[in-house]
Amino acid sequence: MTHYRSAGTIPPKRHTQHRDADGRLYFEELMGEEGFSSDSSLLYHRGVPSALVDSTVWELSDQSRTPNHPLKARHLRLHDLETGACPVEGRRLVLGNNDVRIAYVLTGTEPSPLYRNAIGDECVYVEHGSGTVETVFGVVAYRTGDYVVVPRATTHRWVPAEPSRLYAIEANSHIHPPKRYLSRFGQLLEHAPYCERDLHGPVDLDALVEGSRDEVDVDVLVKHRTSAGIVGTRMTYATHPFDVVGWDGCLYPYTFNIDDFMPITGKVHQPPPVHQVFEGWNFVICNFLPRKVDYHELAVPVPYYHSNVDSDEVMFYVGGDYEARKGSGINLGSISLHPGGYAHGPQPSAIEASLGADYFEESAVMVDTFAPLDLGEGGRAVEDPAYAWTWAGRGPDADGTDGGPAVFSNS
Repeated sequence: MTHYRSAGTIPPKRHTQHRDADGRLYFEELMGEEGFSSDSSLLYHRGVPSALVDSTVWELSDQSRTPNHPLKARHLRLHDLETGACPVEGRRLVLGNNDVRIAYVLTGTEPSPLYRNAIGDECVYVEHGSGTVETVFGVVAYRTGDYVVVPRATTHRWVPAEPSRLYAIEANSHIHPPKRYLSRFGQLLEHAPYCERDLHGPVDLDALVEGSRDEVDVDVLVKHRTSAGIVGTRMTYATHPFDVVGWDGCLYPYTFNIDDFMPITGKVHQPPPVHQVFEGWNFVICNFLPRKVDYHELAVPVPYYHSNVDSDEVMFYVGGDYEARKGSGINLGSISLHPGGYAHGPQPSAIEASLGADYFEESAVMVDTFAPLDLGEGGRAVEDPAYAWTWAGRGPDADGTDGGPAVFSNS
């Protein structure tokens, strides 16, 4: 993140001795990005953070991907997807490429194992639910509508207070606010649709330290890369990773709630970049929220047909009534995938129906990728085979059978 925080006890000068009341030296860990040439934080541990006593294979869930071939738009019904209850191990892969993966899980109320993603940052959208994420930096509370941003290689665990629907965007890079929102020193600018007041970092570090004081031989699940692809390792540490007595810096987990995003509107329909909230390497994250719409007397409020020639577009429909998709089968909990190389837009009847509207009550999270997305096994399991033909009203085998063409209504 772009602004400085500190918690717990730290020495007056970095990289100097820091001792407890009995004179024992704390162990300093520098956690930094981009070869220590970008954001970093300094953490002070009671135990040695590299004291590993075992390392074994952690078998990940199915990470296989199937190309979107033949090319067509896809509709995936996530609320029909059966998942495990663990916020980490229960995730099922929905879509992915070599830059970013999208997974989904409906959790129970049991805490996850300790977990670290060593591949990239995670941005987990909380479709529904509440709880906390315990991390080496402290506790981050989450609620419905939050993005939970967890930096790469941060040891943490999810502790749901209630069953939670989590939409996990797992990057191969870092995730941060768009550069155009930031000053050259990293402050969010006046034209940005959110500011630092909307970002909520970790608290309650002392409680985690005390709770982990006597634990030994602690397992941490680590997702990482090899030449064979994405794999998992179960690392066993001599002491608990939550033994951090203090830290400071500009790298830490935080939440941002979708309701704190201030939509940018205009006299005519605005392009998707005005809805952007975060970006990573080769992808962006946007959100579409309830808002006043275009006020030109001849405005067409729903999107024009568009061909985003460089991107695949993924929309996750999370609230309200999405005007442009009426008649397509899209509903809450749906994902639409509109691939590059294919023009898409509203259902035909939605265009006339939108004329004269001054407000849209709709919420969606969008991920645009600059490399093609494959279908994960979870996405394949809940695909609506009729979706690609809904603009035409008919299509071959649209009902998923061998019974010939099917006919659809665009109303």
